[in-house]
Amino acid sequence: MSYYQLEIWKLARGLVIDIHLMTVQQLPKFELYEEGSQIRRSIKSVRSNIVEGYGRRRYRQEYIKFLVYALASNMETIDHLEILYETQSLRDENIYRDLHLRINTLGIKLNHFLNSVITQHQSPK
Repeated sequence: MSYYQLEIWKLARGLVIDIHLMTVQQLPKFELYEEGSQIRRSIKSVRSNIVEGYGRRRYRQEYIKFLVYALASNMETIDHLEILYETQSLRDENIYRDLHLRINTLGIKLNHFLNSVITQHQSPK
């Protein structure tokens, strides 16, 4: 199996693409390098930490650590999205709601996946 088969990676991949497009197409130019840059980096961090953790899965504690990083970056992404919407830099409510729902869903699935990895680690072999 590869990380390409992980549902959390697939969700993160789609969000990386859609958030990138949202920042380029929907935000005022001044936000492209401010909050737009922050949200792009945080969602890319989610995806990259899933991949890096998967690459270290033989070392369960390392895997857990990178999944925690991914979860924290996901929370950061929600915060950046909310800032963009609250400050009216992102004005399209449909895009906001769609992204918010998908980021929340990813967070829930990441949390379940993390708990599964932790549980596997704690169970006797």
